[in-house]
Amino acid sequence: MQENLVIVESPAKAKTIEKFLGKGYTVTSCMGHIRDLQKKDFGIDLEKNYQPKYVITPDKRKIVTELKKLAKEAQTVWLASDEDREGEAIAWHLKEVLKLDPQKTKRIVFHEITKEAIQKAIENPRSIDENLVNAQQARRVLDRIVGFEVSPVLWKKVKPALSAGRVQSVAVRLIVEREREIINFKGETWYRVNGTFIVADEDGQPTELKAELNKRFKTKKQATDFIEKCRSAEFSVADVVKKPAKRSPAQPFTTSTLQQEASRKLGFSVSQTMAVAQRLYESGKITYMRTDSVNLSGLAINTAKQKIIELHGEEYVKIRKYHTKSKGAQEAHEAIRPTYMNTEMVEGSAQEQRLYELIWKRTMASQMADAKLEKTTVTISVSTAAEAFTASGEVIIFDGFLKVYMESTDEENGNNTSGQVIIPPLKAKDVLEMASIVATQRFSQRPPRYTEASLVKKLEELGIGRPSTYAPTITTIQNRNYVVKEDRPGIERKFDMVTLKNNKISEQTITETTGTEKSKLFPTDVGMVVNDFLVANFDQIMDFNFTANVEKEFDDIADGEKVWNEMIDKFYRPFHGKVEDVLENSERSKGERILGDDPKTGKQVSVKIGRYGPVAQLGEASTEENSEKPQFASLRAGQHLETITLEEALELFKLPRELGEYENKKVTVSIGRFGPYVRHDNKFVSLGKEDPFSVDLDRAVELIEAKREKDRKAVIQIFEEEPELRVLNGRWGPYISYKKKNYKIPKKMKAEELSLEDCRKIIDDAPDPKSKRARNKK
Repeated sequence: MQENLVIVESPAKAKTIEKFLGKGYTVTSCMGHIRDLQKKDFGIDLEKNYQPKYVITPDKRKIVTELKKLAKEAQTVWLASDEDREGEAIAWHLKEVLKLDPQKTKRIVFHEITKEAIQKAIENPRSIDENLVNAQQARRVLDRIVGFEVSPVLWKKVKPALSAGRVQSVAVRLIVEREREIINFKGETWYRVNGTFIVADEDGQPTELKAELNKRFKTKKQATDFIEKCRSAEFSVADVVKKPAKRSPAQPFTTSTLQQEASRKLGFSVSQTMAVAQRLYESGKITYMRTDSVNLSGLAINTAKQKIIELHGEEYVKIRKYHTKSKGAQEAHEAIRPTYMNTEMVEGSAQEQRLYELIWKRTMASQMADAKLEKTTVTISVSTAAEAFTASGEVIIFDGFLKVYMESTDEENGNNTSGQVIIPPLKAKDVLEMASIVATQRFSQRPPRYTEASLVKKLEELGIGRPSTYAPTITTIQNRNYVVKEDRPGIERKFDMVTLKNNKISEQTITETTGTEKSKLFPTDVGMVVNDFLVANFDQIMDFNFTANVEKEFDDIADGEKVWNEMIDKFYRPFHGKVEDVLENSERSKGERILGDDPKTGKQVSVKIGRYGPVAQLGEASTEENSEKPQFASLRAGQHLETITLEEALELFKLPRELGEYENKKVTVSIGRFGPYVRHDNKFVSLGKEDPFSVDLDRAVELIEAKREKDRKAVIQIFEEEPELRVLNGRWGPYISYKKKNYKIPKKMKAEELSLEDCRKIIDDAPDPKSKRARNKK
């Protein structure tokens, strides 16, 4: 009989723990969750006492059988899943499913996978915390109730295959509301005036001093009038003010701040950050990566102190003890930090190395001295006007934590630096030589669209979700096609400049590109229609305060202050009644918008959500016999139901376009379910990002021939005796195609050398394909 069985979530975590334990310990993985809550488990049990049944899915049965065998043979079973609510629930389900003996089952938790932490956990085991399990179960059940009850309403009232969720739908609402702020934004314009003056630097050499006027002008005439005054003006220093200043480092990383900073500095998506951090944690390189805490252990602080002294000296050390202010902070006890603070770099993939370096620098900087600065402000008077110019500079006297790390912001897009702006030595009444004065037309900025990082920040500010929910929420709303993350080009905009130089005033109009978007979140038309339906009919679950208050109730359950099924009962009964009311009484919503009438035919033009996405409709449906059916056309990329104009919609009905003939057969272009395409000889060729309204016959022929060449290269072998059987080269390598089914070629066989008999044998030996429906029924 084996002495100790340690069960964790993943093989990677098991492998790391195993090397820290001696003989007598067997470490194994339960491969994540061994339970899955299915819709059929909500029924009479849920309505009576809210005790849902947990089922073991087919792919987990083998794992459970193996775990039961190992547990039966062990003297002690150690449940070592993660220390948050999810980990506690996994431990509880292991105990229940494996039917573990309470007398020989122990629960251990550790915030880092190190030998010391694991040994300390084994020396201090505890029982499973039922309050944490109940809090997780309450979250899981409530989220399933919302999803299982509201999603079918969307199928019937909006469009099939849609879904709703307690957190995901609120996240979509944030993005939709921001998009509408941008659509309705009314910009303003003004003129900003900047002056360049020639002064002497510390060595007496002439240098430029740039300053900005302390007033902005609303019109070009006002700006020009001021510049006219400057032609005969004397410019002198009215005041020089020097003030000491300091900057303090950012707190150590929590889950959300790590996601935000990795997005700004490394360009990682939220889900990518969590996947890389998971690998670092499971390999023992960082502490647990799902946490709200900014606290650091005494050992980590002392190790950081020694490393800072070693690298930079005693004067760079300033010990700080951070405390988590939010009441909802989860049960993890430390911020995200390296497990060994004296390890600057680790082995692993490039992504792992970059993220680790970010975590190491941030943690190290948090225990370093403030940066000391000197800020200088120079006021420059204009003898012929009441306005004044101001020049500001900042000199770093002592770099402190800036030697290691500087936090970025969303506005800076990760380009923040600690550079210096040095003001030359000046004193009051010094007369300055004016080199130029420029008035530039500027425009007010519309609200920024969310990035993944700024959306996480907003969700955290509103108290929506917890560390474990940010990444899956953002991934889900993109997978559901409610939101897309993409780059979009800016538009050209003209602005005016008025310049005074060499005592001459000149004017010019300059073109700039503005509004370029990079990795921003845009709501789709489907996302906007679904959001509007949910806000109109389910205002409770779409309310930001409700969603945040639910999170607080989960916290109360975790603290033992509330009973979880009573909390569910209070929500479920009125909510279920609301669902039934909406199903019976609400109108179907397709986001339809009437744009006007076609000048040529007089038919009504409208846009709405169709079966495959947003479409324009020419004409109205009628039940009368022999009535003309309406025409439909898919909206183009970048067009939206709320902003498309009548003229733009009418352009869509100019497709399909006939370009001419090639090989005595018509060539047409149009837009289909999968985007714009060329059609020739009943074959379709994708246009990609090319404009179907401007592509010509020559270009279409090029695309047709390119597709033919690609298809020729895709064919490795054909057989005259069996025309339906072909050996093809696909995206994932060679394969056999036969009667609309594909068959994998064994690695030891070369595709180009296969005979017809070889192919038939591969087809005969292939396992019978099982449908997805059949697999799910198991």
